[in-house]
Amino acid sequence: MKTSIIEVGGLLSVLSALGVEKQLTRLPGVVRAEVNCVSGSTTVEYDDTVTSLGAIKAKLDECGHHCHGELVPQHICTPEDPPGDLVASGIAGEHAHTAARLAALGRHPDHVHAATHGEKGKAKDHMAHDMGHWAGMDMGEMVRDMRNRFWICLVFTIPIFLYAPMGMQIPMPAPPFGLAMNQWLFLLASSAILYPSWPLFVSAWRALLDGTLNMATLVVLSVGTGYLFSVGATFFFPGEQFYETSAVLLVFILLGHWLEMRARAGASDAIRALMNLAPPKATVLRDGREVEIPTAEVRVSDVIIIRPGNKIPADGVVIDGVSQVDESMLTGESLPVRKGPGNSVIGATINKSGSFRYRATRVGSDTALAQIVKLVQEAQNSKAPAQLLADRASQWLVLAALAIGIATFVIWYGWLGQTLLFAMTLTITVFVIACPDALGLATPMAVMVGTGLGAMNGILFKNASALEDATKLDVVVFDKTGTLTMGEPEVVDILTPPDVDVNAMLAVAASVEQGSEHPLAQAILKRAGTLARPLATGFSNIDGMGAKAEVEGKLALLGNRKLMATEGVDMNRLTEKADLMQGAGRTVIHVSHGGQLIGLIAIADAPRPTSAAAVEKLRERGVQVAMLTGDNKATAERIAAGLGIELVLSDVLPGQKAEKVKELQAQGKKVGMVGDGINDAPALTQADVGFAIGAGTDVAMESADIVLMKSDPFDVVGAIELSRATLRKMHQNLWWAVAYNLIAFPLAAGVLYPFTLSPAIAALSMSGSSALVAVNALLLKRTKLTGIRAPSPPLSPSDVAAPLAS
Repeated sequence: MKTSIIEVGGLLSVLSALGVEKQLTRLPGVVRAEVNCVSGSTTVEYDDTVTSLGAIKAKLDECGHHCHGELVPQHICTPEDPPGDLVASGIAGEHAHTAARLAALGRHPDHVHAATHGEKGKAKDHMAHDMGHWAGMDMGEMVRDMRNRFWICLVFTIPIFLYAPMGMQIPMPAPPFGLAMNQWLFLLASSAILYPSWPLFVSAWRALLDGTLNMATLVVLSVGTGYLFSVGATFFFPGEQFYETSAVLLVFILLGHWLEMRARAGASDAIRALMNLAPPKATVLRDGREVEIPTAEVRVSDVIIIRPGNKIPADGVVIDGVSQVDESMLTGESLPVRKGPGNSVIGATINKSGSFRYRATRVGSDTALAQIVKLVQEAQNSKAPAQLLADRASQWLVLAALAIGIATFVIWYGWLGQTLLFAMTLTITVFVIACPDALGLATPMAVMVGTGLGAMNGILFKNASALEDATKLDVVVFDKTGTLTMGEPEVVDILTPPDVDVNAMLAVAASVEQGSEHPLAQAILKRAGTLARPLATGFSNIDGMGAKAEVEGKLALLGNRKLMATEGVDMNRLTEKADLMQGAGRTVIHVSHGGQLIGLIAIADAPRPTSAAAVEKLRERGVQVAMLTGDNKATAERIAAGLGIELVLSDVLPGQKAEKVKELQAQGKKVGMVGDGINDAPALTQADVGFAIGAGTDVAMESADIVLMKSDPFDVVGAIELSRATLRKMHQNLWWAVAYNLIAFPLAAGVLYPFTLSPAIAALSMSGSSALVAVNALLLKRTKLTGIRAPSPPLSPSDVAAPLAS
């Protein structure tokens, strides 16, 4: 099975997306299709042995929606990708899809469609464009096109409003060209309605072909009915005309839709920002010369030259040179990271100081940045349970509007004997006031903004369900090693006799361990830092006990108690202290010199600086915290106490982690699991929400629902806060959409007669409700996530060791 994120152009509304989903899922081999009208894309899961990306694109074209292939950040797509897989259009920026296609095909813009689909496809696309269906446009161009249609409609509607019998009744000159008033109004109304509303007519027709009904259906029924009835009254039979009503109605509809589309375009800011991280150019070695080329032309194994201030164009491995690289935009690490020969570099990060050369290992859609973008796009295209319900409700709402509109006309005209003008006006009002778009936009807009805000803060939601489920967690289980702790040994405590200087003892220990690659030796060397180290000779390992060497003419020993006993070392009255330090999951290194014990070095996997703060904040928010570890009960409880954790799951073998999560779920609890290793993957999958630490393994990240790129346990708090804020917006939008329709339908149908609504007010209400939902979702961008950064000072290793001081 393969999953691709594909551009879908020309989506007018939420319910237009439902029609495309229906058509794609009918295609043999397509298992799942989730279309997002806000992002203008679809996530398609398909069997690539049955169908292909080309067939899916052809189906989209057949549905009347242009598609230039998979969405890939425009600066990092590569010529090696198939021509259809090249570019992010609506999100990546203006004309991005056209530019990338031309770069790949080397053709003039007028020939893009022909090169893609052949002459038949070109004719079809041009016909679609002439029909106003936005073929080939990105979201920015669609917004401008809708704006232009609004202004054209408004310009021609003003004289209609002034001339019409129901207008302002002010003295006006006679219609020009010797026309009768209704004929003059017909010409004005045709200009005000036919061109500006043509995308709506096309969308309604496409919906019927797809077996759905949408907002455009109701607009066509309301505006179209008024216009056609007026044409009949002008040329074929006596009667009232609705030119003014239809034109004013369309003005408000287009205004609201323009504002809504602007808001939809704004929801993609996060994706756009991620895509813009990639540099447009790269300096590579070609035939022994430095050549500057577009990043899209970088190939695997190219040698790339990086100088101070350069952005790194692709992932790779340093060949020569040393520098400091700022990786904060992807990993959240605030300090630059030293890079030298053999170190990996990530595309889109920034070189801060020195120069170096590196060999590209992953380019184009394979880079870390492209994978992150794809992950966010998949999340934004996925549907939360609330959205699935809203989509079904939107369809029923359109049917309800049709039924209520027809019933309104029959009751007022046929039963209560009102005039045709009155009954027709109320019917049009009912058709137009129903707002399925507000209901349909309520969830996807909030999901788009919420997942985008998370991505900008290093929190990647892989699907909308995780965004919703994270708000329901009762308990969060943290794996200890590599999650609550750093996953690497560190000196956490040192003890020396009164007559021995700490630095002198560390110098002896560092001398013995100099050159050793053992993790415990590296912890000692790191702690010794730049201390002067005497020369050590005759180094040798002692299996199972430690190491020894000659330092300043005396035998120096580093190891466990057994080594000291074997060599007859005087413990220097530190035996009890050594026993005390041995607890809490620490390894105690005994250091002797000249037959005397000169110090004890306790080494442990140190806690992450924000672990205790994360536990505290989760508990404040009513979430229970558990620690899962293979340590024995006593040791695990001592570590947990230092972090403020009360629920401890100890003596857990790697294969038992998922069972422990099941046991908590059996108690009726919603469980979140945070881990980083391969053996965490089953537990991450079993949990209601799995959180993978970003520095962990690919297996763990693949199994999780949420990826914490900064490897910071405090971001679990941020993820939960963001989920709650997003869910609040979803609920606010859904309640508003439902309440609006419950109030609007009776008013439009004349239930409170003689108080009724005009079609223009109905159009303003309908358009305003959609725009309000979109703007309310955008306000989520202003959410301040206290969980993103720990407000309390970092926890030092000595804080965990504090109980030992006594």
